[in-house]
Amino acid sequence: MATKEKLFDMFSPTSTHDWIEKITVDLKGADFEKKLVWRTNEGFNVKPFYRREDLKDIPHMGTLPGQFPYVRGTREDNNWLIRQQILGETAEELNKEALLAINRGVDSIGVKVANDVDEKYFEILFKDIDLKKIEVNISSCMGHAVGVAKVLVDYLKSKGIENDFKGSIDFNPFKRLLKHGMDFPRDIKEEAVAMYNTVKDVKNLRCFAVDSVMLNNAGAYITQELGYALAWGAEWMTLLTDAGLTPCEVASRIKFNMGISSNYFLEIAKFRAARMLWAEVVKAYGAEDDCCKMVAHAVTSVFNMTIYDAHVNLLRSMTETMSAAIAGVDSIETLPFDLPYKKPDEFSERIAKNQQLLLRDESHLNKVTDPAGGSYYVEVLTKSIAEIAWKLFVEVEEKGGFLAELKKGDIQKAVNESGVKRHSDVARRKEILLGTNQYPNFNETALDKIQKPLGPCGCGCSVEPQDGAVDYLNFDRAASQFEQLRLDTERSGKRPKVFMLTIGNLAMRLARAQFSANLFGCAGYEIIDNIGFNTVKEGVNAAVEKGADVVVLCSSDDEYAEYAPEAFKELNGRAMFVVAGAPACMDELKAQGIEEFIHVRVNVLDTLIKFNAKLLK
Repeated sequence: MATKEKLFDMFSPTSTHDWIEKITVDLKGADFEKKLVWRTNEGFNVKPFYRREDLKDIPHMGTLPGQFPYVRGTREDNNWLIRQQILGETAEELNKEALLAINRGVDSIGVKVANDVDEKYFEILFKDIDLKKIEVNISSCMGHAVGVAKVLVDYLKSKGIENDFKGSIDFNPFKRLLKHGMDFPRDIKEEAVAMYNTVKDVKNLRCFAVDSVMLNNAGAYITQELGYALAWGAEWMTLLTDAGLTPCEVASRIKFNMGISSNYFLEIAKFRAARMLWAEVVKAYGAEDDCCKMVAHAVTSVFNMTIYDAHVNLLRSMTETMSAAIAGVDSIETLPFDLPYKKPDEFSERIAKNQQLLLRDESHLNKVTDPAGGSYYVEVLTKSIAEIAWKLFVEVEEKGGFLAELKKGDIQKAVNESGVKRHSDVARRKEILLGTNQYPNFNETALDKIQKPLGPCGCGCSVEPQDGAVDYLNFDRAASQFEQLRLDTERSGKRPKVFMLTIGNLAMRLARAQFSANLFGCAGYEIIDNIGFNTVKEGVNAAVEKGADVVVLCSSDDEYAEYAPEAFKELNGRAMFVVAGAPACMDELKAQGIEEFIHVRVNVLDTLIKFNAKLLK
């Protein structure tokens, strides 16, 4: 009987050490760790390659989708729901917009309802909507959730569909501390128990919200969002089991609303780690395995959306949506690309919904459960994110829990510090926002497309600041400072002209002209580029003829010692003079009165603020 020959038996195995030796040779002596191993903002290192041996200490390997601890998913399929937030002032308007969205492929809707709803309101709102098929997620202004829930439950019972309904009520008493630094005005435990008793007869109505999407939109890093989300969920578990509810009764009513950043692979890993860690948290309260399943709704990030070159938001939200879909979340809301500057219109809402339809119905991502499972890279990322997030979760628990930390303002402060760091990274181009701090559309204007923003909570309610308020979250988008800078240029009625005086070494002058154009373009300046000049005098004369406000000398480091003093003297104060680069002769040039140098290490934002102050006077 013939034996089957294994294909690779003739090749000797290659160890990790062998691979690193080969890579080191290709690096020509450069340090492997310093050159190719990078440190994430989430607090762990990522290697350039992984092998099967990296999975040996991961305990969930070998589990299947639907099996505890649910890292590979809480179900055997990947049919997520496509959600759209429905906008409207009245029940009639909401119904009209909801039906339009449903007819175009949406199977989960979010609505923000009035505070004084009655059954007639829901009768109008849900007219012609099949509540057995469409998930409904309801929010209201803070403090009104229990009242809204009571009316909803009465309506469902009157229609005899309480056992078929699926959705959520956004009961979120922690939101005031996060958004305004002020505590909820009533007893949270008492209000939470009242909420549970109100909805308990509707099996699939979740009401205890973990809105970590708020942390994401304030600039939190991935491990921060996850660690605090776990602590938030554990606060609900402790609060309500102490009130006499069973762990399963509480866990079955908790819904996680999480953000999605543009860090593609890390976001896939985040949701996988989230399911695993949440299962362990709920299990620790004594719940059965089936009660340990996380229900996760994912929302694309607002933090990285931009006003300028806004269609790039479509690229960001597409990769974000894909991360969540591959990770196996329960529902996804892809935000319209024009959300930062106006009320989304029919076109932007349709495109946002179609992004998910492309992934689900044309790319068939719903046909494969946990496609990232077994990937050496993603599995290690899942483990790494889980370890850092769990450490943060334990720290919060040891300090008294999520609510105690909110009341001290420590969570808000930590997230805001991350937001400040990310804004600094954007200012220095360590974090890129295409079209905003890199490769801007030079001729774009935005003042005329910005509409009046919504009120403080988007529904007309307001919260007056009080004495004793703690820190609260800062929701400034990553692009906000660059956008303010560019809007200042637009409002001034002036548009400074930046002239590229390109001379000398061809490769260097072209590269530095492109760098300089991209930098000054971020402030909305007019860029005047050039092929090159034979002499400095020729270049200066051309700049003066064009009415340049700024002249940027673009050449090589070796040539700056000759060209820069000559150009500075020839220009003679008729425009601001800038050298593109950080040449070795910089100190000598500064001694001759040349003050402005732009290069890859400068803070782009601070540099442009300084130019605006001088040019827009």
